[in-house]
Amino acid sequence: MQNNELPPFINDLDETQKEAVLCTEGPLMVLAGAGSGKTRVLTYRIANLMFNGVDAFNILALTFTNKAAKEMRARIEKIVGPDARNLWMGTFHSVFAKILRFEAEKIGYTSNFTIYDTDDSKSLIKTIIKEFNLDDKLYKPALIYNRISSAKNNLIAAEEYINMADLMASDEANGRKKTADIYTEYAKRCYKSGVMDFDDLLMNMHKLLKNHPDVLNKYQHKFKYVLVDEYQDTNHCQYMIIKRLVAASRNICVVGDDSQSIYSFRGANIQNILSFSRDYPEHNIIKLEQNYRSSKTIVAASGDIISHNKEKLEKKIWTSNPEGEKINIIKAMTDSEEGKMIANSIFEAVSNRKVNYSEIAILYRTNAQSRVFEEAFRKISIPYRIYGGLSFYQRKEIKDLIAYLRLVVNPGDEEALKRIINYPTRGIGNTTIEKLVFIANQYNVSIWNVIEKANHFEVLGAAVSKLNNFYMMLTNFRQMALVKDASETAEYVAKQSGLLKHLHDDKTPEGVSRFENITELLNGIKEFCEDDTNENEKNLSAFLQDVALLTDKDQEEEDNSPKVTMMTIHASKGLEFKYVYVVGLEENLFPSHMALQSRVELEEERRLFYVAVTRAEQVLTLSYASSRFRHGTLLHCDPSRFITEIDPRYINSTLMYRGKQMPSKESIFGTEGLGDKKTSLTKLNIQPAFRKNISLNTNKQTGEPDFVPDDLTGLKAGMRVLHQRFGKGVVQEVSAEGINSKAIVLFNESESKTLVLRFAKMKILD
Repeated sequence: MQNNELPPFINDLDETQKEAVLCTEGPLMVLAGAGSGKTRVLTYRIANLMFNGVDAFNILALTFTNKAAKEMRARIEKIVGPDARNLWMGTFHSVFAKILRFEAEKIGYTSNFTIYDTDDSKSLIKTIIKEFNLDDKLYKPALIYNRISSAKNNLIAAEEYINMADLMASDEANGRKKTADIYTEYAKRCYKSGVMDFDDLLMNMHKLLKNHPDVLNKYQHKFKYVLVDEYQDTNHCQYMIIKRLVAASRNICVVGDDSQSIYSFRGANIQNILSFSRDYPEHNIIKLEQNYRSSKTIVAASGDIISHNKEKLEKKIWTSNPEGEKINIIKAMTDSEEGKMIANSIFEAVSNRKVNYSEIAILYRTNAQSRVFEEAFRKISIPYRIYGGLSFYQRKEIKDLIAYLRLVVNPGDEEALKRIINYPTRGIGNTTIEKLVFIANQYNVSIWNVIEKANHFEVLGAAVSKLNNFYMMLTNFRQMALVKDASETAEYVAKQSGLLKHLHDDKTPEGVSRFENITELLNGIKEFCEDDTNENEKNLSAFLQDVALLTDKDQEEEDNSPKVTMMTIHASKGLEFKYVYVVGLEENLFPSHMALQSRVELEEERRLFYVAVTRAEQVLTLSYASSRFRHGTLLHCDPSRFITEIDPRYINSTLMYRGKQMPSKESIFGTEGLGDKKTSLTKLNIQPAFRKNISLNTNKQTGEPDFVPDDLTGLKAGMRVLHQRFGKGVVQEVSAEGINSKAIVLFNESESKTLVLRFAKMKILD
């Protein structure tokens, strides 16, 4: 390929990006730090290849999402024209499915094979488990599916699985020694039916290239240039396919960041990017180290964090952006208070700093953490959206338990009854439910009325005894609700219905998440009952009403209206926000207690924290709680070790503590070492300072009682006030808007603030 002239669009790039775009021959690894413009480099690199005469049909670009591929193709088309439509660009699965259509006969398929999605696969596995007369509580379809998927991602076919002693021993130790037989039968059924699942698309592509030299030669010479995005997220099967495809041309360009490798639970292998130099000794490495996204403070702090990992590729991320604000740390007494404090912080930012809701993100380790923020946001009317998942109360497992609770209060609630009458399974199938509905309609009564009199209806046949058992169970729940509060009743229902055990026994990642969500709901009900403001209303009916009002959505609200984004950190990768709150930074939550068994697991958790921090452009806030409800128990929590890995020079010296301004850093830590880059927060005893040195009742600097705000109900224009943070001021205007009444106050004769009175910490001076 000739590089006689530079394309005109090359001037849009910085010098390092230009180098990555123009270095077209041979193996190249582009180490792209967070916010360094890797998508632009990939896009321009492909455009440059085409500008210099490479046929679009000879370029293969592999991505991890269809959205990324679509956006890149559109950008390339704007640069070089419609020929970009001929690029082989897409996800691994979509590109390999296309090739397998052409070559299907080589591996015993027809070109019109169909593709099973995850639900199809699990359904087939469930059928096989039933035919084998195996216990479906032990051989859960989701669990077996994940086991088979993992094997395929590591190129272990069914006939090989049964001969692998370590896998067989592991299955036997877990009481599932028939897993290999299920895998064998599953593979046989798929093949006989002419279908492939998602993992087959990868494994069969590898089989095609490995077993058919003519096909391998064909695609090696067809794809003269291969580009792979997010290389750190590839699994072993994808790695081997790429290695075979580029063996002839050696023109491979991988783009990625080892510091953002966070998907090992999906089979991603960080060693693929770490061993690139070994696989391609003649390689070039270009490091995109300039961050265009974040402030100097955030970039420096993220560098501190990732420096604690031992297994990494060295790079020094920097930015020419402004210094920016220091990192805020919020400590709350409980997880519920954490939600309220962050809601107040966001409200203040939007009211006083003119921040748009859409510029704000809440990032958490697990989906279950969203509840306290959703509830806090609803109460002060902060709009939000759950990204990459359902609202907490819209998740299936939550709706299931809520349906049980609704029936306890009102057994005539037919939608709730139909939802859970056979969940967990109790032998009341669809045919019986159809009969119940028919009888109820004939007699113009509720389904529950029919169940009460089930013995009178011969058409119900053998289902009568099962219906009687269901009736007795629910009646028992209703009697419990008469004498117990909402928390005790809900816990009893969750256990006795079998719902809690059903979810607890599912050890797949999805199952663990569902169980955590149910326990989080039970935590929420317990908090509801312990809330002193609900002293006279702690029964189940009151809680359900509270939830119903809390989750009622405004149907007229447009989808594109500004909202705070809430998501897991895994879902946030690739996104950016001006304001980011990383919440729940506690030991055993983040890092997760499941990731503390080895350095490899801990380092992935740290990379996950690095990803969270680098989503922030301007303002970053970290929060944690001193105590958190988990599995119905209030547990003491220690701050995450990750907080201590940030140099104190990047931490806001006026840390927030239960909504109060904390003493200065010097008064807590002393002045020694504050300017030392090497000094860690651990050496400065930040954790003991948080736990022991600060009283809730008195100010350690003055010995005076803490600021106690007045009731501001009678506040009027012209009154003089004293604000805890802003000092003395004069009220300019008061607007009456119910619970969101606001006041405009002029402080220090120059600074005007708009305050929501229910949150304003002020004393009235006259």
